[in-house]
Amino acid sequence: MSDPPEFDGVGVGPHPGPWPDDPRLDPELLEHGDRRNVVDAYRYWRLEAIVADLDERRHPFHVAIENFSHDFNIGSVVRTANAFLAREVHIVGRRRWNRRGAMVTDRYQHVRHHESADDLASWAADQGLPLIGIDNLSGAVPLETADLPEACVLLFGQEGEGLSEQARQAVTGVLSIAQYGSTRSINAGAAAAIAMHAWIRQHRFGQTPRPS
Repeated sequence: MSDPPEFDGVGVGPHPGPWPDDPRLDPELLEHGDRRNVVDAYRYWRLEAIVADLDERRHPFHVAIENFSHDFNIGSVVRTANAFLAREVHIVGRRRWNRRGAMVTDRYQHVRHHESADDLASWAADQGLPLIGIDNLSGAVPLETADLPEACVLLFGQEGEGLSEQARQAVTGVLSIAQYGSTRSINAGAAAAIAMHAWIRQHRFGQTPRPS
């Protein structure tokens, strides 16, 4: 057996012996070190064990994003959804998307595909989940004062164009993110992060939104 590569300081190196007797641990990682983008609590764990543990704790909100022009923000949305422990990420439109921005978090995050916004809306209705659009449209309710349902689907349009007309017709309501500068919109990945964190503040920290 060849010697393991020298530890370069990223992640953790080989686990000192004797190894723990834990079926969640991966012998390869114990022997060679764990340089994955995971929190310390999951060091040396098998991928399947991490996913199983996350599944026990996932939050009841879902995130969906339209993908009609290979939006590069999708990877960022998946990564953020993993950080906030969303139940699932839904890709609407094209099945293929650039995974580079996900930083491998798509291995730990459940991702579901829907051909259209109507398909997503039908799925959400079957699950009893309100489909909430996030876009700065006329008549939208400010996210900052909205009472987000605990179980819901937050839907984002692709970069630049925002929610498609089909998506606007499919959602049960639209929330907007307050902006004060000259730009018409913010980055879709940033908008998704703001909305997910708003859910976390309400349902994990009990910070009730103030009326406008």
